[in-house]
Amino acid sequence: MKKTYLNIFKILVGVQIAFLSSCSTEDLNPTLSQNLAVEGSITSVDNLNSILKGVHNTMTGSGYYGRDIIATNEVRSDNCFSNGNSGRFSTQAEFAYNAQTDFIWNNAYAAIADANIIINADVESLDGNLDYGMHVQGQAMILRALSHFDLLRVYGQQHDGDPSTNLGVPIVTTFKGDNLSPSRNTVDEVRNAIYSDLETAFNMMDSDFDTSKTTVSKYTAKALESRVAVYFGNWDRAIDASEAVINSNLYSIVPADSYVSSFAAGEQQNSIFELAFSTADNAGSNSLAYIYRFPGDAPEGYGDVEVVSDVINIFGINDVRRDILGYQDNGTRLRNMGKYPDTAQGSDNISLFRYEEVILNYAEALLEKGRDSEALTQLNSITANRNAVAYTSVSKDDILLERRKELMFEGLRYDDLMRTGQDIEVLGSNQNLIETLNYPNNLFVYPIDIDELNANSNIEQNLGY
Repeated sequence: MKKTYLNIFKILVGVQIAFLSSCSTEDLNPTLSQNLAVEGSITSVDNLNSILKGVHNTMTGSGYYGRDIIATNEVRSDNCFSNGNSGRFSTQAEFAYNAQTDFIWNNAYAAIADANIIINADVESLDGNLDYGMHVQGQAMILRALSHFDLLRVYGQQHDGDPSTNLGVPIVTTFKGDNLSPSRNTVDEVRNAIYSDLETAFNMMDSDFDTSKTTVSKYTAKALESRVAVYFGNWDRAIDASEAVINSNLYSIVPADSYVSSFAAGEQQNSIFELAFSTADNAGSNSLAYIYRFPGDAPEGYGDVEVVSDVINIFGINDVRRDILGYQDNGTRLRNMGKYPDTAQGSDNISLFRYEEVILNYAEALLEKGRDSEALTQLNSITANRNAVAYTSVSKDDILLERRKELMFEGLRYDDLMRTGQDIEVLGSNQNLIETLNYPNNLFVYPIDIDELNANSNIEQNLGY
């Protein structure tokens, strides 16, 4: 079976849903072997909740947030490169990809399709707590918005260098419908659809139902809105969304003495939303941890995503974020040792939204609006909790540097480079400079899979592929 966007719709027209009462994220994995059709099968709010688990489950896969989207963005940045130990992520690191891979396309649209089942359900007709049913629909809207944003930042033409192009990705808002071959919406249309979903979701959700940080919460809507607004330079919106999270008083910056350990502990005070992993999942060699380092201090396993050797120099000697780094292979390879530390099984949760990012979004937006003193206060709330030297004044470069230090290895650096129009130094497997790609560039936009183009004649390919 070809893995195409059209085939996602064919599969999901007859998608089979397991309605389970357990609340773990790994217990719902819809497959073609199950026989419960969508139409007429959703009778309760619990059914919606089971489908929501499936959306989370899709996102935990190694082809999405379980590894690939985070690792790909790191090796395309100035944080990391691929050493080619197992041949993984070299193509991405060297910007040598072609239209023979779907990357996140299928997984993101699979998540959207399942989310649409929930969003378009008639909650009033279901058994169970209808207020909770509305909350679940809001959760699905947030995940639909996140998936659309992920697709947009990977495939959208906002960084390709041709001012005449402005294609984003198809906006899909129904589980199935008459149009199984949608064309690409514009970047602006996709951005506005994301904002609309997030506003609607926030207004319909009740934070009293948010009992776990491993399921998407009401204030994830505002955290994601602040991220999207910063990406597009919508500074007033970024301020408002960030303040909503801050004023909720539900989160706080993790202190210096527990910064490193927080990545293994899970569901900490700074966590807004994280994807759950456990030893039962046993992602092992397919995990994000396994691609960042060897399973032991020896050249075995994968460990393809290596840290650029001079990255350690951006941290002050007492900065606790420096302690995330370490060396392997007899001290020759600089590694991410502290984030996602369970290399053997990959059982650590993967945080998608941390409070510290919201604070940094807020600081940048305040600076862009000329509120420098407030921006400085927000920036120093991070340094004060990292044993780092406080700033006496603040610039855009200062904020970008603190974002790099704080969010390193979490898959956000590449987007920071793109949205600020920076060139990329392409490194080979020996950390050798291959070339410098000047911004903008068509290589900064991922190609759409050739199978998708063959299946859907309405899809237009990106420039240069």
